[in-house]
This record gives sequence, structure tokens and C-alpha cells, in this order.
Amino acid sequence: MSSSLVEYPSSRRFFGDGAMVRGRDGLLRYGSLEPSLSELLDVAVHRYADRVAVEELDGRAVTYAGLWQSAAQVAGGLKAHGVEIGDRVAVRQPVGVRWVEAFLGVVLAGGVPVMVDPAWDRRRIGQVEADSGSVFTLAADLPEDVSFIDDGAGPDEMALLAYTFDTGSVTGVELTNENLLSSIESVVHLWGFGTAGIRNLLVDPDLQRVSSVVELLSTLVIGGTAILTTSTEVQSWWSSGADVLTTTSDTLLTALESHDVTDFGRRAVRWIDYGGSSAVAEDTKILREAFPAAKHFAGWGRTETCGVGLVLPDECGLSHADSVGIAFGGMEVALHGRDAERGRGELLCRGPGVARGYWNRPEQTAKAFTGGWFHTGDSASIDGDGFVRITTGEAVA
Repeated sequence: MSSSLVEYPSSRRFFGDGAMVRGRDGLLRYGSLEPSLSELLDVAVHRYADRVAVEELDGRAVTYAGLWQSAAQVAGGLKAHGVEIGDRVAVRQPVGVRWVEAFLGVVLAGGVPVMVDPAWDRRRIGQVEADSGSVFTLAADLPEDVSFIDDGAGPDEMALLAYTFDTGSVTGVELTNENLLSSIESVVHLWGFGTAGIRNLLVDPDLQRVSSVVELLSTLVIGGTAILTTSTEVQSWWSSGADVLTTTSDTLLTALESHDVTDFGRRAVRWIDYGGSSAVAEDTKILREAFPAAKHFAGWGRTETCGVGLVLPDECGLSHADSVGIAFGGMEVALHGRDAERGRGELLCRGPGVARGYWNRPEQTAKAFTGGWFHTGDSASIDGDGFVRITTGEAVA
């Protein structure tokens, strides 16, 4: 039996988005994006200048205006060190305000951030920095000079070089401005919080992962406050005044084993995002009982899909606990293989957030990105309503 490809049209049942239009290449896209991340954030900075943009739990806080000024000075420092448009710059800062200033400093300098976790061993750090061709590394003290802001980037230019290790090797994924801005827009639409000023507590975020970066930037573009912490001291979470809690289900479940959720926490948290988790039905029930007033969303994404792509709707959390969700934000899915017609095969994805390919790996790119589709390598099943279930441990035909 020959292989076939079966497409599953994007569903508007849960996450219909009227801003999407289908382009000539067949992809769903947002019709009115800013051309670059720097221009998108510039709008937010001028609109919410006096609001707190980023704060560390029990630590430093910075307003939008202050963040922009610091990032522009870092950009100036990078230019003084010879960083040119399109140069890759490694961001090797611990989680905190300075990480955000470093990341945005690279963006404003016209460079391409390469996220590096300081906790990685020296060998992996060296591999990523060498493979990316990073011309400078932002670690410890940040360079500062006369403010500089480059706003000439276009939607097709690389905005981020994110590394994945899923293939067993160090592999860079090229993400464009359109990829990043589309993913941010899809998350903002999914949240539906408006611009009143949410407080999003990101617990121990892996800021070398693009999904965490998208969560952070999505908070900033709507004038919210991103609260960063690596602390698992639960009582400090509630004192933060957060109404959005972004972490993993494992972190939450471990915390609940030793700490009860306060009445304030039960009432105040309006949204819990544990994307990338694989909570079973029993765990999902525990989390929902602990946070009854919150909407619960578990999502799925790969570095190649800009960290997002599928999400399990709140109302389906228990009834479809074995699913990683349905496509949203212009993402579309398909199955490929001998059993695709029967709803099983390799999961394929396409959409505005899907990367254009791998950094300096043309053969690997040609194999994984074909006909507009990204071949995930994951074996999956998709039901008639579009719910995707990853069937781990099964060979992809």
C-alpha cells in the first residue's frame, strides 16, 4: 500500500479567528501584522510606557519605557563592538530582567538572538555558539553605549535562531519575523485578555525555548506584566498578584503536594497555561480542583512551529485528556503514511508559525520541510473533530 497525505482543515469551532486569510501559497496568514518584532514592541512601549513590563519576583522591576531605554543602550553597546545587521548574538543570561534587556538589545541592534541556557554544560554551550556563528555573547555584564534602534527588518528576515536537540544533534531552527509575530498574535487571540494589564507569572521559564519567549512577548504586546521567577516557593506565587500562571503541570502538581492553594490564589488565577505538558486525566482533575476559577489550557508545539500550534480547549480538558489539542492560529495539520486514510500516520504541520528550515543544513531541511508541510516525525492519530493524539512508541510508516 502506498503512502498518502490526508489534510485536516483548520477548525473554527473553538478558536475561530477572522483575521486569518489564505495566501496564494495556500497558507493561512494574519493579514495585518507589523513587519518586525521591533516595530510591534515599539507600539506597545509608546502605548504602555509607564506600566511595569517585567519584574522579578521579590526583585527588580522595569517599566516599558525603562526596558526600551535599557535595551536600546545594550543595542548601542553591541554596535560599538561591531555587531552588524543579521549577526547572531548568543544570549547567555540567567532568568530575570537583564535577560529581557539582553534579548531585546540584540533585536534593536538588528541582530539575531541565539538563546543559550547558562545551566548547559560547557560542551553544549560551545556547540551552539560555534554552530550559530555568534559574533558576540551576552553574559554577566551587558555592553551599553549610545542608544540605537534598528527598525528596518522585514517579515521574511530571520528574527530568532532557536536550537533543538530532538534529533540527537545540535540543530538551529530559523524563525522569521512573520513566524514569531504570527505565533504571538495567535496566543494573544487565544487568551482574549485585552489590554487592561494582566500579570503573567512565568515559573522557572526555559528562556532558551521559543515557547517561553512567545509567552513572554505575548504578555508584553498587550501591555501586561511578565513576572519571572525560578522559585518553587508557592506562597510567593500568590503574593505576586498574578492572574495568569504559566508553568508545567509537573511543577504545579509537585507544588500542590506540599502547599495548599490559598483562597486568594483560587480566586485570582484566571488562566493556567501548562503548555508542553502531558498531564493524564487524573492529574488534570487535581489541577482543576485546585484552581476552579481558572481556564486551563495545555498546548503542544515544536521549535519548528515556533513553540505553538495545538491547544486543548478548556472545556475539553477532561473529556479529551489524552489529546494534545487542536490546531489554532492558522496552523493546519495532516497525516502522512499508509494508514493516513484511517486516521493514523506521521503528524505534519503547516502555517504562519512554521519555520523556513534548519540553519546551514540544506539536506535536513529538504527532508523535513516538503510541499509547505513540516514533517514532525511523531506518530499520531486525528479524530473527526481535529483532536490530535500523539501515539508514542509507534513506528511512522
